Amino acid sequence: MNAELLLPVAYLADQAAGDPEWFPHPVRLMGTAITRGEALLRRPKQSDREELLAGAMLTAAVVGSSYLLTRLALAAAYRCSKQLGVLAEIGLGWTCLAARNLHDEASQVLAALDASDLSYARTRLARIVGRDTAQLDACEISRAVIETVAESASDGVMAPLFYMALGGVPLAMAYKAVNTLDSMIGHADERYFYFGKAAARLDDVANFLPARMTALAVIGASRLRKADAEGAWRIWLRDGHRHKSPNAGQPESAMAGALGVRLGGGNFYAGEFIAAEPMGGEFRAPGPQDARAAVRIVSAAALLGLGAAVLLGFALRPRRTRG
Repeated sequence: MNAELLLPVAYLADQAAGDPEWFPHPVRLMGTAITRGEALLRRPKQSDREELLAGAMLTAAVVGSSYLLTRLALAAAYRCSKQLGVLAEIGLGWTCLAARNLHDEASQVLAALDASDLSYARTRLARIVGRDTAQLDACEISRAVIETVAESASDGVMAPLFYMALGGVPLAMAYKAVNTLDSMIGHADERYFYFGKAAARLDDVANFLPARMTALAVIGASRLRKADAEGAWRIWLRDGHRHKSPNAGQPESAMAGALGVRLGGGNFYAGEFIAAEPMGGEFRAPGPQDARAAVRIVSAAALLGLGAAVLLGFALRPRRTRG
């Protein structure tokens, strides 16, 4: 199926269905594989080098098998019938995207803030962020929502679209494996510093271009949504490197400039305070109205990303044909 047809149909499927919790989502299967692979490969008293090698083996196995199994499944479906193959390709492409789920989860947090139910807002927020949420006030909850929707616009929407345009659903599924590995073992703490290093570095590489494409999409969407596109450009160029991640700070800094709010800074993780530099440090603290604006900007940015991915797929199609 051509990317210029697959991408918008998969995107519409995601908008219609989202990520129902009852559905056997491939990411959940990847998570199970990672957990079992870690239990198999890790041994007590491993050296740093052995942990590094074991983690690299797990990363290669999960990413490689995600690509290969997806390709084999699609080939088998197309052998049965073209209609079944097309449906399988659309279905698997849908599962690579998270635009609807991102919007719904953020909206649930904001609805709780509207109802002045901080306790429920913190509970809902904990579903989509890694930081501690139990003591956050409305401003900090709003900041967390803005940062999460900006970052997730890259790894949940832009990157899957980019890799689907570049190499079809199998490559997009391999990217989802990279992203899942990073979220589960790519931590710079004592437990995963060596075991998760390969996963973390691979995630940095895989998200390098999509993160910067997302920042540009946020800037473009800011103009469409009557936000400060010039401020988004300026703060992105100035503060994009201030995040501890080489990629997450790209769309987050653009969003800070678009909204004229201060993002970044320290957060608590498992009770430990982790300091970080602010982005848009001269601006005010964000509020719920800014978080709602961020959700609207991300929705527009996702459509811009879809358009760019469709154009990329169209541009690459003649090359594939000649190949």
